[in-house]
Amino acid sequence: MFGRGLKTLSLLTVALIVGAFALVFFYAPDDADQGFIQKIFYLHVPLAIVALCGFVAGGVYGILYLRTGDRLHDLRSYVAIHLSLILAVGALITGSIWARAAWGHWWVWDEPTLVSFLIVFLLYACYQPLRFSIEDPERQSRYAAVFSIVAGAFVPLNFMAVRMAQSLAHPRVLSTTGGNMPGSMFFTFLVSLAGMACLFVTLWKYELASKHASMQLKRLKRKLAGDEDVWTPNPRRSAAPQL
Repeated sequence: MFGRGLKTLSLLTVALIVGAFALVFFYAPDDADQGFIQKIFYLHVPLAIVALCGFVAGGVYGILYLRTGDRLHDLRSYVAIHLSLILAVGALITGSIWARAAWGHWWVWDEPTLVSFLIVFLLYACYQPLRFSIEDPERQSRYAAVFSIVAGAFVPLNFMAVRMAQSLAHPRVLSTTGGNMPGSMFFTFLVSLAGMACLFVTLWKYELASKHASMQLKRLKRKLAGDEDVWTPNPRRSAAPQL
C-alpha cells in the first residue's frame, strides 16, 4: 500500500533535483547585489517551505487520527513531522550560511524571518521527547496528535512573519509578481521547490513502507509464536505503531 508508485516517484524526484541544480548553476543569473552566494536561496527557501508544509500535514493527520482512531494516520503524522524536522535543520544551516555571507554574522536576532522559523523548529523539537516519554500506546498517539494540531496552528504565524518582514536577504518569492525576480530566477526557484517537495514525499512514502513492513513482520512473528490475539487486520483495533 505505502510502496505503490515509489519507483516512478523516485525517478521523478531525481530528475527534478538534477534539473534544479543544473538550472541553479548554468541558467539562473547571479544576483546583482549578493552575487553567487545568493544561489543558496534555491536550496534554503524550498527547504523552509517544504518543512513548514510537512509540519502542517502532521497536524492534519493528527486531526484525522483523533476523528477516526486509525493508527495509520498517527504513523503518517509522525513520519511527516520527523522528516520536516530534518529539513528544518537544513533550512536553519543554509540560512545561517546565507546570513554570514550577506550580513557578516551567522545569526541576526532582529531578523524576524530567521527567529520565527527557529521558534517553530524548537517547538516541534519537543514532539519526539514528549511522544516517547509516554509508555501507554493509546495515550502516546493521542497526546502526540494533540501536540501536532496545536503546534501546527503556529506555522501560519511564521508564514505571516515572512510576508510582513522587511528582510535584507529573503525575497518575497510568493507574491503575485514572483518576488520581482527575473523569469529565469523564478522558474529555477519553482523547479527547486518542486524537487524538494517530491523529495519529501518520496522519503515520506519510503519511511512509511519501511515502518509498516516492520510492524507486519513483528505481528507475524508473534502470531507464529502462538499469540493469536495480536494479529488484527483492522488498523483501528491494532496496536499502536512502535516507532
